[in-house]
Amino acid sequence: LGAVPTGGHFFGEPHTLERYATAFYQPMLSNWQNYEAWQEAGGLDATARATRLWKKALEDHVEPAMAISVREALEAHVAKRKEAIGQGEP
Repeated sequence: LGAVPTGGHFFGEPHTLERYATAFYQPMLSNWQNYEAWQEAGGLDATARATRLWKKALEDHVEPAMAISVREALEAHVAKRKEAIGQGEP
């Protein structure tokens, strides 16, 4: 903190530059384009972008390999929890 004066910023500091590529990420839903570029790209709002993302995730999902005994135990646990909390509830 002492390296940066009041009103300054940390973006030029070696510590920040060394970590910037891995410590920050581009949000999946927000759109940082200007309004005109956003409209040209389809003008999708956050709900539409989120819908595309979850549909793509479902489409691309590959069920992981699982030992039969583990799968049976998991299915038994899920059935037990559904019975305990009710079918229509999370």
